[in-house]
Amino acid sequence: MTARETAGRPAPTPAPTAYDRRMHALMNRGEARLFHATAARRRLVVATHIALTVSIAVTWGVAQATERIWLLLVMIGLLLPWFLATGVINSATRGLLELRGRVLDERQRAERDRVGARAHRTMLVLLLGGTLGFIGLRVLGDTEVTVSLPYALAVALITHWLMPLWVAGLRVQDEPAED
Repeated sequence: MTARETAGRPAPTPAPTAYDRRMHALMNRGEARLFHATAARRRLVVATHIALTVSIAVTWGVAQATERIWLLLVMIGLLLPWFLATGVINSATRGLLELRGRVLDERQRAERDRVGARAHRTMLVLLLGGTLGFIGLRVLGDTEVTVSLPYALAVALITHWLMPLWVAGLRVQDEPAED
């Protein structure tokens, strides 16, 4: 085909590789279905994941501020349930955010785009609220706000990184009932 004939056509999607097929099979295994079978369970898993993420971040921040090594052990202990909750959310979304686009069908790619847009807007609202809250405390309040810049940036980065996973976990629809 000439360049004129291919103009306006989307580029062909490469065929899935062996890695893609293994990851697709892994993300579609049924062992975790019990934990995400209903919307209420998925919301509980996402809330648990958020709580564990906050707990890990707070534990890390306190460990850095107080130089207590045992808090790092607590943080490491919180990572195991955090990893399990991450796996359950990935299983509920069938790997929507983890799989390459060539493995997803058109509906899944569109859903991934919607999740990304919703996560972006949510993150924007959180950053705007945090910024306005900080400015409000500085200008209107008598409170001196002292937050370590690296810690605040790490919290923002982690939230930005995990927001699509949380949004996807909350947006998943129930599996259709079997006839």
